[in-house]
Parts: sequence; structure tokens; C-alpha cells
Amino acid sequence: MSAQFVAVLAVILVALVFDYTNGFHDAANAIATSVSTRALSPRAGLIMAAVGNFAGAHLGGHVAKTVGGGIIDPPTGMSGLGIVFAGVVGGIAWNLITWYFGLPSSSSHALFGGLVGASLCAAWFGTDSKVLWTGILDKVIVPMVASPLVGFVLGGLFMLAIAWAFRRGNPRRLTRGFRRAQTVSAAAMAVGHGMQDAAKTMGIIVLALFVGGYQSTKTDIPEWVFLACSTVLALGTYSGGWRIIRTLGRKVIDLDPPQGFAAETVAAGVLFTTSQLGLPISTTHSITSAIMGVGATKRLSAVRWQVAGNILVAWVLTFPGAALIAMLIYLPARPLFS
Repeated sequence: MSAQFVAVLAVILVALVFDYTNGFHDAANAIATSVSTRALSPRAGLIMAAVGNFAGAHLGGHVAKTVGGGIIDPPTGMSGLGIVFAGVVGGIAWNLITWYFGLPSSSSHALFGGLVGASLCAAWFGTDSKVLWTGILDKVIVPMVASPLVGFVLGGLFMLAIAWAFRRGNPRRLTRGFRRAQTVSAAAMAVGHGMQDAAKTMGIIVLALFVGGYQSTKTDIPEWVFLACSTVLALGTYSGGWRIIRTLGRKVIDLDPPQGFAAETVAAGVLFTTSQLGLPISTTHSITSAIMGVGATKRLSAVRWQVAGNILVAWVLTFPGAALIAMLIYLPARPLFS
């Protein structure tokens, strides 16, 4: 068993650990609104989210190709595997930190920040590793800024449309109807999450296979990679992320079923669209901004802006925070991958 094979295996394992943390960290994305409005029980919501993530992972090939070949260009061989390893561990560490504090930060941007930080640190030591800044600007930064704005605006507009369309409806009957509708919108969110977040781990594994010399391209995704990433993400989702579920479902705004349905529908639409375009956006940003947009239609004070501000700080710090952690990880890991 060669050292390079062991290194590839190590990167695949930490990528799957990241996938698992992504599952319990981002379980709230799919079910927090449905649980808070009592459309779904917590356990039923987690089962639905796990199944949806498993299904969505098989539809996220476009995003996986972007992650595998559009963020960094590490050298082949052991040194490149060390960069990918440190980057993924940096993303895992940031996920655990924000999970501990109950902050719904972006697992996606934690991963990207980790990869960029490890690549920059490696370049400082003379390794021929490049950060693809054009790809990061086009595929990460612009969508990172645009997707929350789109989610906020569309969430508000869709909620206004619902309020106008059902303005003469019976409130009790509407509540029951939208609770049922939320089972569909929550399922769509879960599929969208799988299309985005499982695909990112798939891209990392494909990148590791390419750098390690076990695959000739960065774009071909073996079927076992689909299966492994979707299964692990589903298991992580089922384990739950109750701290973040409480933040999204209760602390940002007190949602009713129509509001929950509107937020989930808009966020799922954004995820489906960007997945087909190969844009790896944050599912956390999409649902949180949609919740804020929906809540703002009721009255601005309905949104707990202090909580929203804390979430915004976590969003801003995620990329550089994960990058810094990955740099610190790369320093002791570098000799192991030489």
C-alpha cells in the first residue's frame, strides 16, 4: 500500500466527515420552518430531509464539477493532497465552531475558504498551488452576495402575493392547508440542499482522485462517489442540528404556516436554479434571507434584527475564518504529505 494511496484515502475520509457535519449543521435549512409551524414533527422532518438530501445528491453534478475544478488548482501528488486535506479540515472545524454557537453559517463557504487558505499557505512555502480567483469571483463571491438579496426580495414578494390571493380565506382552514403544503416545500428544500451540498463533497473527492493520480479528469464523477456522499449527508442530516434549527425556526421570526411555505418555496427555487447553472451557493443564506424577507412583509419589527445581525457576522467571517484555520492545519500536516 503506497503512501499516496493512503493520502488519497485520508482526504476522502475527511471529505466524508465534512459531508456528515454539513448534514447535521444544515439540517435546519430544510426543516426548521416546517418544525416551527408544526407542519412536521422534528423526527418526521429529519427523515424527510435525509431522504431529500439523498435524492438531491444525484442531481448535483454541475455543482460538483465547479467545486472540483473551479476553486483551486493544486499540484498533483502528495503535496496537492496535503492542500486538499488541510482545506477540508478547516471547513469541518468552522462547521463545528458555528454549530456550537447555534449560528447558521455556510458550510459551502467554510469549505471554499478552507481550500483557499490551504492553497495560499502552500504557495507561501513554494508549492505550485494556484487559487483560481476568477472562478471564485464568478462562482462564489457574486452568488454569495446575490443569492441572499434574491431570497430576501422574492420571499417578500411571494408572501405579499399569498396574502393578497388568500385575503378573504378562512384563517383556520388556511393554516391547515399551508401546513400540508409545507410538507411539499420542505421536501423541495431537502432535495435542493442535496443538489448543492452533497455535490460539493463529491467535487472534493473527485479533486482528490485527480490529484492523487487515480482519475484523469476533474469532471467525471464515479457512481460510488454519488452513493457515498448522498448516504453520509443523509445520515448527518438525520442526526439533527437542533441548535441551528432553534435559531432559524424560532429566533429570527415567529413563523406561521403561510410564511413557512413562502420561505421554503422561494429558497428551494433559488437552489434548483443555481444548481442547474453550476453555481455553488449557500443553502443557509438562501433560506435565512427568504425567512427575513417573508417576515419583513408583516412588519419590520417582526424580524429580530439583532439575531439576524449575528447571523450576518457569521456569514462575513466564514470564508476568512475557515481559511485561517486551514492555514494552521496545513503547517503541521505539510510534512506528512511530503
